[in-house]
Amino acid sequence: MIEHKNLIRVIYADTDAMGVVYHTNYIKWFEAGRSELLRSIGYPYSQLEEEGVMLPVAECSCKYKLPAVYDDLLEVTSRISELKAATITLDYEIRRAATGELLVTGWTKHAITDHSFKPVRLRNKNRALYDRIIEG
Repeated sequence: MIEHKNLIRVIYADTDAMGVVYHTNYIKWFEAGRSELLRSIGYPYSQLEEEGVMLPVAECSCKYKLPAVYDDLLEVTSRISELKAATITLDYEIRRAATGELLVTGWTKHAITDHSFKPVRLRNKNRALYDRIIEG
């Protein structure tokens, strides 16, 4: 399915007392990657929400392999791995851009809902987005 890559620079505030990236920042970068992936196919989150589609996180997993540190340039790869009637799953890899070292892998599973958080079928709610993902 669809894949997108973007770069993120580790700032000092992203690190902990040990000088490595604080673990929850990787989840934040998953979201940044997901946002950029959606933007790259012409559906930024703001547009989805205007059209009545919400993507709340239902599940999340992150596996830490190597730490990132201050000033690292990170490459975040996000890919849609599964689209079902009312859920979508994305996989992520975060690598140190300079060396290609794999630092983190993970995934998020999202419910596809309306503004009331009631499940909706993407195919029925937004056929154009559904088709882009399937054709991607």
